[in-house]
Amino acid sequence: MEQQRKTALITGSAKGLGKMTALLLADQGLDIIVNYVNSKQEAEELCGRIRQKGVKCEAIQANVARGEDRERLVDEAVRRFGSIDILINNAGPFIRERRLFRDYKTQEILDLMQGNLLGVMHLDHLVIPMMRNKQWGRIIHFGFGHAAEARGWPHRAVYAAAKVGLVSFTKTLAVEEAASGITVNMICPGDIVGDNKERTIREVEHIHDDESPRGRPGTGEDIARVIRFLCEERSDFITGNIMDISGGLDPIRAITGNGTAKKP
Repeated sequence: MEQQRKTALITGSAKGLGKMTALLLADQGLDIIVNYVNSKQEAEELCGRIRQKGVKCEAIQANVARGEDRERLVDEAVRRFGSIDILINNAGPFIRERRLFRDYKTQEILDLMQGNLLGVMHLDHLVIPMMRNKQWGRIIHFGFGHAAEARGWPHRAVYAAAKVGLVSFTKTLAVEEAASGITVNMICPGDIVGDNKERTIREVEHIHDDESPRGRPGTGEDIARVIRFLCEERSDFITGNIMDISGGLDPIRAITGNGTAKKP
């Protein structure tokens, strides 16, 4: 009897790190659910590439910062694939502009907390029962470098608070669900920007990066290959971990006395 393929839901996966993760997991024979908010064309093109690998792939539009969208996303995924075996919470709003906490608008604070903490908890809550039913599951959260240390991050107060809260939740959920065959881990990418999010290691290994202790820029493949490993059948003894994949770079830049960053 042929073993049923597992299904992975990757939020925010039409582009960037989520896209690279979808491609690598498809190479492992997993069926893929691509989630997007506005990038419909990119999501459909990615699904086409993934189907050529011989697995199933569907794109579902949903904004994971909205509760009703999260419920619809999971309902639609289950309707099309039967269940969700792997949940990768890649999506999360981020305000790149450096801004003091007092300058945030109330709605921005709420959106950042919803997208980076409460929404992740809600999605986990929705998929855990089906993972428990199979006695197998993989949940991946995303953080930032050194998130486990709960350091202050000037100009990123709300985002950092959400992710640091997610650190504690990751560790708690890992313990609670270990007996059900569910692992829960957090990936903390380094400063991977622009086109490098969709590049392979081979494409950048000869490029020098002055800021990176490793000496080269990070890529989407650096992140995706760790996620792929955590999703393997035999990775069931790895849970509750907060993993920095940063090439040794500390993402929290030095701050001057007047509260401004030394670097833009």
